[in-house]
Amino acid sequence: MPKQKIFVFHKIPEIGLKMLEKKFEFSKKLKGASAILSLLTDKIDARIMDKAGRNLKVISNYAVGYDNIDIIAASQCHIMVTNTPGVLTNTVAEHTIGLICAIAQRIPEADKFTKKGKFHGWQPMLLLGVDLKDKILGIIGLGRIGARVAEIAKQGFNMKILYYDKIRNKKYEFSSIKNILRNSDFITLHLPLLPSTRHLIGKKEFKLMKPTAYLINTSRGPIINEKSLVKALKKKQIASAALDVFEKEPKLASGLIKLNNVILTPHIASASIETREKMAVIAAQNIIDVLEGRKPENLVNR
Repeated sequence: MPKQKIFVFHKIPEIGLKMLEKKFEFSKKLKGASAILSLLTDKIDARIMDKAGRNLKVISNYAVGYDNIDIIAASQCHIMVTNTPGVLTNTVAEHTIGLICAIAQRIPEADKFTKKGKFHGWQPMLLLGVDLKDKILGIIGLGRIGARVAEIAKQGFNMKILYYDKIRNKKYEFSSIKNILRNSDFITLHLPLLPSTRHLIGKKEFKLMKPTAYLINTSRGPIINEKSLVKALKKKQIASAALDVFEKEPKLASGLIKLNNVILTPHIASASIETREKMAVIAAQNIIDVLEGRKPENLVNR
C-alpha cells in the first residue's frame, strides 16, 4: 500500500520532519497530498484546498494563530485544521518583557551610540530611560501569553497590572481598553487577529495615550494601524514602540524604519530552539493522529 503524502510549505525543525518521514512520504506537489504542513505566512484558502484534492484530510499550522487558513472552507470540505497552542507561551512572554526592558532603558539606541564611537565617558544626562518598578502595565488580551507577561512584570518588577479581556482574571485589575490607554505607562497587546481587533489601535487610541507611554506588540501586526503609529511616534504623542509583528509583513509602513523611538524585531518572539522544536513535534503529531484515524489534540474546527 503506497504511503500517504505530506506537502510541507517550508522547512521546520528536523525533529518534526523525521517523525513524519517514518510514516509518510513527502511530496513536492500539492495535488494528491493527504496533509499540508503550513506556516502562518502561508495563505490556505479554498483554492489551495481544491488544488490538493479529495485526499486532503488535515492542515497542520505550525503556529498558534490560524487566521491564514479559511476555516469555513476547510470545515465544508471536512478537512481538519490544527495548530500548536500553549508551547510558545513562556517564550513569547519573555520576548515581550525583553522588549519592555529594551525600550524603557533605550538599549538599542545605546548600542548604536556606542558602536558609532560616540561614547566619550560617563555623563549624567546620557540616554536617560525609565524604571519599570511601580509603573502601570496595561495588557490588552490576558490569555496564556498575556497572563504570563503579567506574572513576570508583577513579580519581577513590581509593576501594577491593568488588563482587558472577555474572560476575567481575579489576580489582576480589570479595566476598559480606553482606561488602559489613558492610564498605562506601558501597553502590550496579546490578541488574536479578528475583524473586531483589526486596527484596534489607531489615530483615536494614540490620542488617548500618555505622551510618556510605550506600546509593545508581539501578537498580530494588523491590530495596530501602522500609518497612524508612525505619525504618533513622529509627533511624540507616545514615547516609543516595540514591534515584533507588522501590518503587512514583511513590508513596513513608510517611515517606520527611520524612527529612533521604535524597536523592530522580525517576528521572532517564539524563536527559541526549545520552543520551535516543540512546535515541530506538535505539528507533526497532529498530522500523524489524523492520518492514523485519531482525533488530534489541537483541533481548531471542532
